Amino acid sequence: MKKLLKEGPKTVNIGLRGFYDALKQQESSAIHVEWRPPIVKTDLLKRLRKLRKGREQ
Repeated sequence: MKKLLKEGPKTVNIGLRGFYDALKQQESSAIHVEWRPPIVKTDLLKRLRKLRKGREQ
């Protein structure tokens, strides 16, 4: 805890580059990790849509 108070927080930004850019503009200690959610297969999307339609009825 003393180290955190002495050195300040460090940030790991995952995904949205704009958040990282805003942190750096404020001279905050941060690193950026390029990440996007995995692509969902079409078959799975079709099944999920069927489930959702069943709940709406």
